[in-house]
Amino acid sequence: MSLSGVTAPDRGASAEPGAQPWAAADASRGAIALERVSRVFGGGVVAVDQIDLTVRPGEFFTLLGPSGCGKTTLLRMIAGFEVPDSGRILVSGREMQAVPAHRRPVNTVFQSYALFPHLNVADNIGFGLRMRGVAKPERKLRVDRIMALLQIDGFAARNPAQLSGGQRQRVALARALVNEPEVVLLDEPLSALDAKLRAELQVELMRMQKRLGMTFIFVTHDQHEALVMSDRIAVMERGRLLQVGPVLDVYEQPRSVFVAEFLGLSNIWSFTRAGGNMIDTSIGPLTVTAAIGVQRSAMIRPEKIWIYSEGAVPENRPNMFCGIVREAIYMGASTQYNVELPGGAVILALDTNNQAAERSWRPGERVTLELKPDNIMLIEQ
Repeated sequence: MSLSGVTAPDRGASAEPGAQPWAAADASRGAIALERVSRVFGGGVVAVDQIDLTVRPGEFFTLLGPSGCGKTTLLRMIAGFEVPDSGRILVSGREMQAVPAHRRPVNTVFQSYALFPHLNVADNIGFGLRMRGVAKPERKLRVDRIMALLQIDGFAARNPAQLSGGQRQRVALARALVNEPEVVLLDEPLSALDAKLRAELQVELMRMQKRLGMTFIFVTHDQHEALVMSDRIAVMERGRLLQVGPVLDVYEQPRSVFVAEFLGLSNIWSFTRAGGNMIDTSIGPLTVTAAIGVQRSAMIRPEKIWIYSEGAVPENRPNMFCGIVREAIYMGASTQYNVELPGGAVILALDTNNQAAERSWRPGERVTLELKPDNIMLIEQ
């Protein structure tokens, strides 16, 4: 696969002008399959517990979860830096258990970048090619090409100490991509950057992955980062996969309280069935449209709650709750409100600031909240 001619598989986005689809022979290139993979550390600590997972070729896949959930251990096993205690790991259909890290068709971008301080940018990027015995003219051509792609060609003669954090991140990424791996593994590579640069590189990295068509597996604990960049995400806790799916599905239809709370803000209440399409919760009865089965919690995202001033309330609507604004937190694009109901329960609501003269509510004001039945999800405990 040459960096000059690779394009992403069709995932609903427009193709690059002049792009050519992958050849049929490359259909499995970059596919990852984990079968019952486990890793237990000393003292019986289960880091990864019987993981079954498939990552599609050319996919931007994110492992998301809190610190210590096993996502980095899982990434390191794919890379070959950790050996699973049981299970199989396949890359592009080939088993990797007996393949050492340096012979696997994957490259890793670390959080610390791990650049050689005594080498300039061009030599850092070309180091892997030199170790593989790639001839100097070919090596220079490929290094120049990847530096141009990542817009760091002006820094070729600089040493890492002369670069900003964002520039070092690009160099580390270039060093991984120049070897034309089947899979790129990224272990929280943006976590050390400032907020503005981090947001810029999230979009840049996503666009680059689509352009190259390589499989990217990204590890992060940042929910926003996962939502922005991923085709699919896997939410992990205590070494297990709790939910895997497209970003929209996991955010809008979480299967458990943990997933709902970890992936964005949420209001969650336990409930009992009241009959028909009604449920009883700690804030009062709610009308829902979702089928009531074995679920035991009701969830609504704060941005899906409608807020009305007192006296401007629509009539004959279900799920209307009056309360007092206890806290209003201005967040630029939106304002977050903590609204206390008469019984003392608090509902979190988020209002988008999408008008020039935006209406806002101050602490102490009375408001009415509408929880539309279609926006209430029923999830497992």
